[in-house]
Amino acid sequence: MTTTPTRHNGLSLAAGVLTGVLALYIALVALGNITDFGTNQQFVRHVLAMDTTFKDDHLMWRAITSTGLQDTAYVAIIVWETVAALVLIAGTYLWARRDQDRARRFSTYGLLMLVLLFGAGFIAIGGEWFAMWQSKTWNGLEAATRVLVLTGLALIVNLLPARRGDAT
Repeated sequence: MTTTPTRHNGLSLAAGVLTGVLALYIALVALGNITDFGTNQQFVRHVLAMDTTFKDDHLMWRAITSTGLQDTAYVAIIVWETVAALVLIAGTYLWARRDQDRARRFSTYGLLMLVLLFGAGFIAIGGEWFAMWQSKTWNGLEAATRVLVLTGLALIVNLLPARRGDAT
């Protein structure tokens, strides 16, 4: 006799797939930033220097023009991306093994790391504090928003409660 997959199995599968997609994405981003260091290094430098914004004197005091500080921020971003990728890969593995409690915990940690990176880091700090929204050339808000929305969806699915009596 075959059994029909329960809703909980569907939720677990969805959580695992979404976690896996984001693990793959952030792992590729980190790998790209490591192997092609200079491309996004320039992005971070321009955003922090605020050199393509409206040059409002009331905002320009926020600019970080030290390349040493800019590069330190960029390396910190890459380290954060790498750790988030590893945590999400672990979460994906645990979903595949049906270790739901640990999978949910690891996935939540990794997804929250992405929320912090893309929401707080790129949208709030980069977009607002460093006025990235003003730049026609160095504006990553649309891309950051896409990742943040997908991450939020994955986090919601990841944290949906199982129905009582559902099989794992």
